[in-house]
Amino acid sequence: MNKELLSRIKAFTENYPADPAVQDRIVRPAVSFIGEETLDLAVRALLAGENLLLCGGKATGKNILADNLSWLFRRPVYTVSFHVNTDSSTLIGTDTFTDGEVKLRRGPVTNTAAYGGFCVLDEINMAKSDAVAVLHAVLDYRRIIDIPGYDLIPLHPATRFIATMNYGYEGTRELNEALVSRFTVIRMPVLSEEKLQELLRIESPDAASAHINHCAALFLDLNEKAVNGEISTNSVDLRGMITALRLMTGGMSPKDAVTISITNKVFDEYERTLVDDIVMTRFAG
Repeated sequence: MNKELLSRIKAFTENYPADPAVQDRIVRPAVSFIGEETLDLAVRALLAGENLLLCGGKATGKNILADNLSWLFRRPVYTVSFHVNTDSSTLIGTDTFTDGEVKLRRGPVTNTAAYGGFCVLDEINMAKSDAVAVLHAVLDYRRIIDIPGYDLIPLHPATRFIATMNYGYEGTRELNEALVSRFTVIRMPVLSEEKLQELLRIESPDAASAHINHCAALFLDLNEKAVNGEISTNSVDLRGMITALRLMTGGMSPKDAVTISITNKVFDEYERTLVDDIVMTRFAG
């Protein structure tokens, strides 16, 4: 990252020091994000006060980028993973009886607002209607959360929201125009083979170069088959590939390591056979 951006980030962190009460939520990411242009775009948008929507396929680094941005800006992180049971109270909080009175037990969105955190809205295109309504209000230009029965909660100046979304998964839906308009959108590029090898090497520094190269090539083979609709995305699992590499480093045969980390995650017998055939082209032994 260039010196100008680093200087601006430093000024931001000095201007908005994190509250000591939430220091434990400022976490150094386990993996560094690979992709200077994308990181540059994201940092500039956040410095301008914008919220981010990171969209793209599996294993394009959306959550890794969110983690790295939170660390760069030294912000406490609050994460919401959307699913069928995520509703407005999950985001805002619920009533609780404390010291003889009803108080608000804050949720991740209200805590983000109070402490100037970064709120990661994971799989936002799985959000239900009432949760989306909350996000409309929170992301409004007024930057105020109005909770009936409680005072208005203004958003801390350092507060940002980083949403992620994948395409085509069961339970996902199209985001409405009003919600999308509240974000700047970054399309995450697919990792090249060289970048993928670099990432695997960082995650498994003791792995043999040949194993890293074969795993990177296999991942791209599987991803291409999934994009073409020949298999599902179940086997396009970067975490599984990293696990396979670690198992190989621990002495397991490459074929067995990939089988239990990748192939066996496909439960349809016909598709599992297809995946196994692809694996055999890279790991025959």
